[in-house]
Amino acid sequence: MTGQRDRWAELTGGQAGEEYAQRFAQLAESGHDVHGEASFCAALLRPAARVLDAGCGTGRIAIRLAELGHDCTGVDVDSSMLAVARRAAPAQEWLLGDLARLDTLGLRPGFDLAIAAGNVIPLLAPGTEPDVVRQLAAALRPGGLLVTGMGLDAAHLPLPEPPLTLAEFDHWCTRAGLTLRHRYATWSGDPYYEGCGYAVSVHSSPAT
Repeated sequence: MTGQRDRWAELTGGQAGEEYAQRFAQLAESGHDVHGEASFCAALLRPAARVLDAGCGTGRIAIRLAELGHDCTGVDVDSSMLAVARRAAPAQEWLLGDLARLDTLGLRPGFDLAIAAGNVIPLLAPGTEPDVVRQLAAALRPGGLLVTGMGLDAAHLPLPEPPLTLAEFDHWCTRAGLTLRHRYATWSGDPYYEGCGYAVSVHSSPAT
């Protein structure tokens, strides 16, 4: 562990798993599509791809991608969230760990895609963001994809102000050897525009 509390832990105290799962269950019951991130990723993947769900939370995305035939591993630092994921899909791989030290978890590299959705990047421990991007890039196969979704203003974040800019994030990705391929305003693929408040980004690692 880095020894520094992430912004998510500051907000929730690390006890939000059941409440978070219940909120999405209620959304699904009311007819909302709660699989937008998984559908977005599935469109980028070949059959039976290896996926790393970084900051997987209660496992909503990884479980759905597994249902679609992909091999998914979830990692999260919040044990209350992982408890829900393990209960929902006990056969899947769920790892408790700090994304800034992903290389200590014994993961086999060569993932086809790593996803960090749900404002994972903005909610990391302050100062660890470049390390997390570097770790996620290192986990990918040549030509693999890093998919991220993050709010860029207070209206799209559970924070009073954004802790990072999109330019900073892109800089960390460039330093990690990643190249921006696509950027959207939503998980439905709506075009990104300056000031839209949310960004879904697809970066790729170098192909050999």
